[in-house]
Amino acid sequence: MAQHSPTNFDQPWPVRDDIRIREVKAIVTAPQGIPLVVVKIDTTEPGLYGLGCATFTQRWKAVQTFVDEHLSRLLVGRYPGDIGDLTRLAGYSGYWRGGPVTNNAISGIDQALWDIAGKRAGMPVYELLGGKVRAAADTYIHASGKTIEDTIEHAQKLIAQGWRHIRLQMSTPGGGGYGAPRVPTLYPDAPYHNGWSARDYLRTTPELFAEARQALPDNIELLHDVHSRLTPKEAVLLARSLEPHRLFFLEDVLAPELWDRLPEVRAASPVPLAVGELTTSFGDAVRLIRDGGVDFIRSHVSDIGGLTPARKLADLAEISGVRTAWHGPGDTSPIGAAANVALDVSSVAFGIQEGHIYDDAVHEVFPGTLRIEDGWLRPNEAPGWGIDIDLEAAARYPAQLSGHDEWAAGVRRIDGALEAP
Repeated sequence: MAQHSPTNFDQPWPVRDDIRIREVKAIVTAPQGIPLVVVKIDTTEPGLYGLGCATFTQRWKAVQTFVDEHLSRLLVGRYPGDIGDLTRLAGYSGYWRGGPVTNNAISGIDQALWDIAGKRAGMPVYELLGGKVRAAADTYIHASGKTIEDTIEHAQKLIAQGWRHIRLQMSTPGGGGYGAPRVPTLYPDAPYHNGWSARDYLRTTPELFAEARQALPDNIELLHDVHSRLTPKEAVLLARSLEPHRLFFLEDVLAPELWDRLPEVRAASPVPLAVGELTTSFGDAVRLIRDGGVDFIRSHVSDIGGLTPARKLADLAEISGVRTAWHGPGDTSPIGAAANVALDVSSVAFGIQEGHIYDDAVHEVFPGTLRIEDGWLRPNEAPGWGIDIDLEAAARYPAQLSGHDEWAAGVRRIDGALEAP
């Protein structure tokens, strides 16, 4: 049988059961300034390998070490077609289970094995999941600004580029204005003068959406991310104040420590709630759906263990009347974005997909990276993910152990209390 080059997706690879995993390695690169972790699984079939997303941006070094020093020696020599068995083995082998480091490492393994499976079958991964139930995934994108006027102007530019769903985020005084530029403090005499005030946020956010509804076309869907910074009562107050502005969803109103209160907040909220990007296990995400706390499940697919558990979660969402809105910002690698879209186009439960524009450096490192066109995302038609990695290009963009940790430590309330970032 003829051999194929690593970037040739035109024909299937052998399906012999004597193929074995030869090497498992984590590759870390930051072409857009964000550390991305990708697991590469090589097989004994020359040129046949798979790529999987294991990106935990803030703890990438721990994930890299876990893959290289622990999981690699567990998996080398095993058959790559046993995806469910191998990922369970990786998860159970350490006795203490779960958490974002473990699950991202397992996700890298899981998605790389799905990539290999697609290449061996000669099919894109979405076909292995049952095929398309829609032609493409609609996406939302982020508009932000220091003022209401700036934010709306940004949204108008994005609408002109084809987006139909826009997340609006506006600066608030101090360091707490998530998703928007920092602006000078309004609290010079407070114990922590750069702090963030929930009361000011609850006052200004409805003003933003009131003006946006007047300025933007009526058929544009609007979204907003609270970033887990309210109490249950504050969350209800915000949701009710936003009711006239018909939000598509309101995201992460409560911190994970308060998720048991989500059902009562959801019952009192006239706005659909989207929660889940901070789930760090499949079980956490299941409970959000099962207990009636969400309208949209927002899990970061690699944080819950990869494509295999996310596929099960989408099925649970479908039978529970919940929709998916997978986390997909810049700290999702192009491989992770491809996994999101494979789920989107093959799942009846799809609601919306978070979009991110990768710059030219990312496309250089990851040939085949998906591009959003007029707000739509379509999967590659090549076998597997249809995405490769240029190792020489990846090495030109090394990751750094800095940035987010320092930023998070400075997000405080005006009395000096540390705020959940």
